[in-house]
Amino acid sequence: MQTPISPLLTALDLIGTFAFALSGAAAGIKHRADLFGMLVLAFVAATAGGLTRDLLIGAVPPAAISDLNYTFVAIAAGLILFALPRVARQVGPLVALLDAAGLAVFAVSGTDKALAYGIHPVSAAMLGMLTGIGGGIVRDILVNEVPIVLRRDLYAVAALAAGVLVSVGYGLHWPAAPTGVAAMLLCFVLRVLAIQRRWGLPVAPPEVDEGSGGDGSRPDRWES
Repeated sequence: MQTPISPLLTALDLIGTFAFALSGAAAGIKHRADLFGMLVLAFVAATAGGLTRDLLIGAVPPAAISDLNYTFVAIAAGLILFALPRVARQVGPLVALLDAAGLAVFAVSGTDKALAYGIHPVSAAMLGMLTGIGGGIVRDILVNEVPIVLRRDLYAVAALAAGVLVSVGYGLHWPAAPTGVAAMLLCFVLRVLAIQRRWGLPVAPPEVDEGSGGDGSRPDRWES
């Protein structure tokens, strides 16, 4: 049985859907996908995380399937980017920024929805993180890239930080709207700074230094 979800939470979910759909479409342009391929990438990037979250908390059928607004928003985002070739040329920074925005919104909305379904705040924060990173993982796998979450720049940690802040605010009865906005800003700023300043968690050194490629060098700071 579905638990009633507030219009604000639904709006946040749709905003995150739009941002991640744009990132999926931009990744399609980067990898020379055709229009259909772009729309597929837009849809899976926008909905994979939310679908997984809804299945885990028992929100069935998942919102991305039962509410066609998610499909329409994802398709619209893909078509908009397809129609804006000048914007699409800036795919590196565009994918990174849109991905950071979608990550922030989904981390907060995912945590909020899990809390609305009575999930423990600790688990809710984890589900918020999963909501944020799920779409990016599927998108990167489809374009044959190592998912961002497995790279050194902070990604899942930024989403988890947002989820933790929302859960703490819930436990301490802080106002929901300001707490959610603060959590989104925290996630977005952490992600952007991690890209620009190359912040990351420690990585085990390779057993053999294979020339210049074994120094732990990273790709361009705006490559997603």
